[in-house]
Amino acid sequence: MDIKTILHSQREYFLSGSTRPISFRLARLKDLKQTIIRREQEIIQALKKDLNKATFEAYATEIGLTLEELKYTIRHLPAWAKPHKVKTGMANFPAKSYIIPEPYGIALIMSPWNYPFNLALTPLIGAIAAGNCSIIKPSAYAPHTSSVVAQIIGDCFAEKFVAVVEGGRQTNQDLLSEKFDYIFFTGSVAVGKTVMRAAAEHLTPVTLELGGKSPCIVDRDVNIDLAARRITWGKFLNAGQTCVAPDFLLVHKSIKDELLYRIKKYITIFYGRNPCSNTDYPKIINQRHFNRLLNLLKRGDIVTGGQYSKDKLVIEPTVIEHITWEDPVMQEEVFGPILPVLEYENLAEVIAELSRQPSPLALYFFSTNRKNQQRVVENLSYGGGCINDTVMHLATPYLPFGGVGNSGMGAYHGKTSFDTFSHTKSILNKSYLLDIKLRYPPYNKNKLTILKHI
Repeated sequence: MDIKTILHSQREYFLSGSTRPISFRLARLKDLKQTIIRREQEIIQALKKDLNKATFEAYATEIGLTLEELKYTIRHLPAWAKPHKVKTGMANFPAKSYIIPEPYGIALIMSPWNYPFNLALTPLIGAIAAGNCSIIKPSAYAPHTSSVVAQIIGDCFAEKFVAVVEGGRQTNQDLLSEKFDYIFFTGSVAVGKTVMRAAAEHLTPVTLELGGKSPCIVDRDVNIDLAARRITWGKFLNAGQTCVAPDFLLVHKSIKDELLYRIKKYITIFYGRNPCSNTDYPKIINQRHFNRLLNLLKRGDIVTGGQYSKDKLVIEPTVIEHITWEDPVMQEEVFGPILPVLEYENLAEVIAELSRQPSPLALYFFSTNRKNQQRVVENLSYGGGCINDTVMHLATPYLPFGGVGNSGMGAYHGKTSFDTFSHTKSILNKSYLLDIKLRYPPYNKNKLTILKHI
């Protein structure tokens, strides 16, 4: 596809004002919703081919979340898009002040392979709601889902409004060399830096949804069985290929053995005694990532798991212990079904150590001790997270989702998505009825006295 031609047509269409009426935006969002519902089975089949996702997992983490975001946005968009009145200070009396949300123009949405449907369409919902035109660049690593996304977008929208551009690295480079009005990127830290450098050439604002090593801390005061169940689910969802999956465990020494015993139990309950033969257990996306994960298993002792299938690109849920902060598995985001475990005795030392690490995208803390909950929340920097659960803070349009520092910048979901893709224009509407001459020269001491009083 000719990127320059698409951009030119979208620029002309946006400048025509066609995308600005709320009725237009609502109609397009409803079209998208109905098309997703109609093509549900095609989406599920594509996700099965790309990642071997079970139907339930594909619907719960991809289709269902996207439809929920659509329903919420359609319901609230008219209120979000209205001009918002604010107070006017005495210095500007008499006047009215208000804020108008307006679209940026053309948005580039670059989505990853791990949740290739959800993470392509959910940002698009915010872009459409705000009145932008958009180009979606899906990941080449999930070609079947990328193709279905392109078909859905083609069914719903004219190319001059929303287009999908498929391809690999060269396509990414070609897109980033063009001028967009907003860039929304989800992916690795390394590629995120490339995106930000390219955006800087055109002074384009960006949202970067990256990742990092998201800790899961388990206190001694905890419901061990429930913690084990929720950690096992959150870690091995999508075979650990989730940007907010618990990357490693920090477990109080007194409960470590019991917790690991129960995690092992739940791995068997969830995936069977031979997960590599479980037809509902997701695969690793490609050979390169598969080999990278196997290399991470060379240090530490395996508590459970460790088996794999080269032919299927499957690594069973694996827990390793007796590792250190210096081991390779602790030097990079795991992004796979390997759970390293460290133990601790003093929560203050854990907080001190994590404070020295880059801010992660998520953090999870399991404890019934409210004072300890407060200590963790107030003293550590991270994008978002849960107390006594994992991953589920993503499953609500009421909570913004985004990183901080090394894990990204900006946020989305719900109204935050609308805000992300909107420029807030501030307007002061001054009356002709009265013009206070205090601000005008010549200045004197009396005017200064009055100014300070005001």
